[in-house]
Amino acid sequence: MTAIMLTRIDNSRNMARLYKLDVQPTLFGGWTLVREWGRIGQSGTVRAEFHASRGRADLALILHWVRRIKRGYR
Repeated sequence: MTAIMLTRIDNSRNMARLYKLDVQPTLFGGWTLVREWGRIGQSGTVRAEFHASRGRADLALILHWVRRIKRGYR
């Protein structure tokens, strides 16, 4: 599994943000999209979305990835 790590840094606005996406298997045969976001260097917010198949979890990952790119993350 490969995690995607995006950052958004704007020194003029004192902004240093991190957004991490990761797909992981569950113990019961499903898949989980784990999202973590917050300020770089501090503990962030973590949310898990459960999906029945790897394909659906990957699709959700791509949708979140595209949204973050549109908001200026790289």
